[in-house]
Amino acid sequence: MINVSLHTGWQLKQRTSSVSLDEDFRSGEGWSSATVPGTVQQDLLTQGRIPDPYFGLNEREVQWVGEADWLYRLNFTAGEALRLQEQVELHFGGLDTLCSMWLNGEELLRSENMFVPRTVDIKGHLLDGENALHLLFETVLDTGHVLEARHGRRAAWNGDKSRVYIRKAQYHYGWDWGPVILTAGPWQPVTLRGFQARIEDVHVPSEVTPDLQAAYVPVQVTLVGTVNGLEVEAELLGPNGEVLGRQTAPAHHRTDLAFELDRPQLWYPNGQGDHPLYSVRVTLQRSGQTLDGRTQRIGLRRLRVVQERVEGEPGTSFTFEVNNQPLFIGGANWIPDDTLLNRIDGERYRERLTQARDANMNMIRVWGGGIYEADVFYDLCDELGLLVWQDFMFACGMYPAYPEFQANVREEAEVAVRRLRNHPSLALWAGNNEDYAIAESVGASGPGIDPNLFDARVIYESLLPEVCTALDPQRLYWPGSPWGGVNSADPIVGDRHSWEVWHAQMAPYQEYTRFQARFVSEFGMQSAPALSTIEGYAPEDERFPESRTVVHHNKAAGPGGEPDGHRRLAVYLSDNLRTYRDLGEFVYHTQFIQAEAMRYAYRDFRSRFEHPGKYAVSGALVWQLNDCWPVSSWAMIDSQGIAKPALYSIKREMAPLVAGLRRNGNATEVWISSAERTARTVTLHLYAYTQEGKQVAQESREVRVLPARKTPLALWNVPAEDLILFAALRVDREVVARTSDFPEPYKYRDFSSPDLRAEYLSPTTLRLQASRPTKGVWLDADTRVDWDDNFIDLRPGESRTVTAPNLGGRPVRVRALDTQPVTVLQGEPVGL
Repeated sequence: MINVSLHTGWQLKQRTSSVSLDEDFRSGEGWSSATVPGTVQQDLLTQGRIPDPYFGLNEREVQWVGEADWLYRLNFTAGEALRLQEQVELHFGGLDTLCSMWLNGEELLRSENMFVPRTVDIKGHLLDGENALHLLFETVLDTGHVLEARHGRRAAWNGDKSRVYIRKAQYHYGWDWGPVILTAGPWQPVTLRGFQARIEDVHVPSEVTPDLQAAYVPVQVTLVGTVNGLEVEAELLGPNGEVLGRQTAPAHHRTDLAFELDRPQLWYPNGQGDHPLYSVRVTLQRSGQTLDGRTQRIGLRRLRVVQERVEGEPGTSFTFEVNNQPLFIGGANWIPDDTLLNRIDGERYRERLTQARDANMNMIRVWGGGIYEADVFYDLCDELGLLVWQDFMFACGMYPAYPEFQANVREEAEVAVRRLRNHPSLALWAGNNEDYAIAESVGASGPGIDPNLFDARVIYESLLPEVCTALDPQRLYWPGSPWGGVNSADPIVGDRHSWEVWHAQMAPYQEYTRFQARFVSEFGMQSAPALSTIEGYAPEDERFPESRTVVHHNKAAGPGGEPDGHRRLAVYLSDNLRTYRDLGEFVYHTQFIQAEAMRYAYRDFRSRFEHPGKYAVSGALVWQLNDCWPVSSWAMIDSQGIAKPALYSIKREMAPLVAGLRRNGNATEVWISSAERTARTVTLHLYAYTQEGKQVAQESREVRVLPARKTPLALWNVPAEDLILFAALRVDREVVARTSDFPEPYKYRDFSSPDLRAEYLSPTTLRLQASRPTKGVWLDADTRVDWDDNFIDLRPGESRTVTAPNLGGRPVRVRALDTQPVTVLQGEPVGL
């Protein structure tokens, strides 16, 4: 098989509507170099022809690019060896989005789906010498509006409503955390392929027996081309690369082989065990000569989603069980990590997903308004033990269901399922994001309502499950997120998006316990990004919280689409904290609120994962892990990769062992949550202090903690109304978990004199000490630093060390609640 990448020599230009298309392609004027894979916006930005859309208010200045049509052209020569192959194809990995293709003046392709690769047989169209390849990308706005006029205007949250007719990444139309940048171009590789026969697909639907003692590994190979006289060989390789088995069979267009394993090494999610990966190596051979080959990594695990009665409560559970072990899911929603997708490389994927792994997360939900992510994303989830909840790409809209649209969707779904189904990290397919919710909001869905009013239901309840049943029957298909029960907000069946905090009635974040569900797949609280991130996007004279630029970089909107993120932030700030004094304190205060909200949410949700038969809440996926541009949003990690305090709150609340405190009148509820697979004995230490640092109570308890559940403990009878409470869990004298509880609201108390001392012990380690209870100690180095802990509550008299392997001794800004920041340098201790 011969593969030739067509990635050099491309040119692009804006379409000139006053001349014919052929004249425009032949024109010698207006062309500039183009990057393939890439987009128009990426090249215009690189060439200085548009300003950085992420800086200041420049987003408004680049809208013309997405409103125009664009041409790409390439002249290439196909070598004789390629032309003499039995079959020759031109393969486009992805075209964004409405694209027509001509080869040597003959139109061979019209593509209308960004998510579907396109393959064109060009054997009879290649010339001996130079070949001319032309692409026209039409603006999605014009076509969307034509379809909207033909089929009707439809309800949608976020972006131009015509987006529902176009199979493009929906967030490119703008979202309540992202800009409007309607990209266009060949965003995936372009390849010439010549062959007699090639491997089209390798499917390995492995099974692990219920007792976990054996595995069955079928290998289903799909071939295209002339396969007579060829042979397929498959090898099963262990996690260390050793060959465990080899099978051969005569080649057919569908060739089946199989392996069996005793005592397989099982794949576990993060925090539950290792993530070993086997490999299946397939080759297509002719008389011992390899014509094509593919290696597919797999993980062997038994995964179920258990929906059963919840003891003493109505409804059913929604519990992920891996290798017979039920687990509380704690993770985050994922959006594309940039609006210009070609800037996301493998290293950036690794950074973000490793940050999630290191925060003790065990699931990532790929949200339905972005893209089916790159192969490397899922490869990394396999390696890191991150389960994947995968939405199909529908979000917040009343999508159409006319026959041509359904056919487009079916092709898209089949491509996605075939590509992703071998990954052990893939846990669930979901039909859409919030499409049932928007249908309910306009009276098109719900008990007793005519199902024909919600025509896309046929996609979510018929078409997509048909595809999943045919191509990936081992995984649960779930019609939407949220979904289940009498409506999409039902808290006792399926999953739910709990947005009473922030959206809806803007409930206090301290009340997350009121907004639970069997599986909370969205919830969140906004904050500003890091101060250095704001300084990177805001002109110097706009670096204050209320500036046009800072407000523009908050896309949150109310029910009518009006911007309201800055106002909502102000409400939560004023309810809880004293007034900020400058931009730096505004950033700290918003991030403080977000981190505290996450502490409450994960603590309260996890405390309801009680014991077998009573997994009343089995998961919490925060909205959201990451950002696609520099913005105030719900992200845990900003666009520069800098973790916010909230990520450290989640890390503590998702640790294998967690102590819980909850004030209840003159006593305090105490419990321990465990994610471990075996029981163990721990020592729990409880402390109570006045705000001035005087210890008024202390208690120690030996506790037998049972696995995968909450262990409730006796009330701590200490009058806690005005006291500051701390708890620490020790195992063999090592502190494995800490928690604290300060009286609220914080604005009623003065924390400005914590008597905090910070100093470097080495280029990667700082020591923190305080003589008074200190809330929210935040270490900031103006760049991504991977601290082992941060946003720390300090107990009087204790000494804490924090480390970061990539700190490098750089200056660190330290602040706590109600304090101004100080900078720590090596060899120069500081105090607050």
